[in-house]
Amino acid sequence: MSGQKARARRRSSGAPKRGSGSGASTPPRRAAKRSSAAARWLWRLLALLGLGAALPIGLLLYWATRPGPGDGRRVATRIRPNVSSAELADELAALGLVDSALLFRIYAGYLAPSVAPKPGPHLFETGASPRKLLQRLARLPTRPRVRVNIPEGYTYLQIAERLEKQGVCLAQDFRDSARDAALLERLGIRGGSAEGYLFPATYELFVDADPVQLVTQLATETKKRLDRLDAATGGALSRLGTARGWTEREVLTLASIVERESASPDERPRIASVFFNRLDDPSFRPARRLQSDPTAAYGCLVMPERIATCAGFRGRATPEMLRDPGNPYNTYRNPGLPPGPIANPGEGAVRAVLQPAATDFLYFVLGPDGKHRFGRSFEEHRRAIEGGGAAEKR
Repeated sequence: MSGQKARARRRSSGAPKRGSGSGASTPPRRAAKRSSAAARWLWRLLALLGLGAALPIGLLLYWATRPGPGDGRRVATRIRPNVSSAELADELAALGLVDSALLFRIYAGYLAPSVAPKPGPHLFETGASPRKLLQRLARLPTRPRVRVNIPEGYTYLQIAERLEKQGVCLAQDFRDSARDAALLERLGIRGGSAEGYLFPATYELFVDADPVQLVTQLATETKKRLDRLDAATGGALSRLGTARGWTEREVLTLASIVERESASPDERPRIASVFFNRLDDPSFRPARRLQSDPTAAYGCLVMPERIATCAGFRGRATPEMLRDPGNPYNTYRNPGLPPGPIANPGEGAVRAVLQPAATDFLYFVLGPDGKHRFGRSFEEHRRAIEGGGAAEKR
């Protein structure tokens, strides 16, 4: 009996209990499977949503890098301060620069929100991609540069035309900036324009540049060169200030005349000496008259409406112009220096004024070989003219 009880107890203890063992693991495995399937579906949904968002963004970025409408024609406009993205997009579309104002608005507003357009004048070319247009609008340093050479003796009007030709800025905007009274005051430039202070050199300039910054850059270069030349000549600029009361403006004025008169660089110091001698020699008549044709011509260039003899001006001074005392730049009739520079002189012409040759020449005439003949008296000057001097004589 005891053996039966023992076997019964063993059978009872070895039998699985309800709710435990292998039977109890089935519900958690089903839950894990359901959770894994839900996660996979969630990831698939997120991937589809991401693809749905990435596709239009990718297409928009592709559109932004494609060439815009047009064939490279230049278009100028002026961006107003605080212009909205919608107004800007509509304006660009009206100018023929983008083929969709809506797409440009989305691109600029959502994909490049930190790139803000700079107010003021802008110069574009049709055919540029929306991305390049935005670079120009914001004047980013990633926009293209061009190499611009400004020759010695160019006027600010000629510089303006060259800048527009190379896509740097509109000529009229540069002219306006070069005559901006507030800007001239900030730069310490006396007179009605920055003429004489726009240093001639070769520059790497941004396309669609700010004309105010351009004038500032060129004027700053001139002042830097003046300081360097003053130091190299032992303070010649300061000595002219003491001896004649001249400032940098008077030095640049005479240097611009030397620049316009010189046929070759080695003549500049002698030409400068002629003008100093005419200012100082009591025997020269008419007294203190520089008698320079380019000065009278410059008057007709910048104020033709105020000078009757400038009618029909073609770039060269005529005898009638040289006899006209109403031209303030006419140094045949008005003593001393003209009101201001007549061009933008290079370093060589400025140095010639700071270190003129030591001569007693009072005259010079251009010879058939392109060189000037210098004379001490009018008799020498007359013989030089008769001996083959050109009609351009001083």
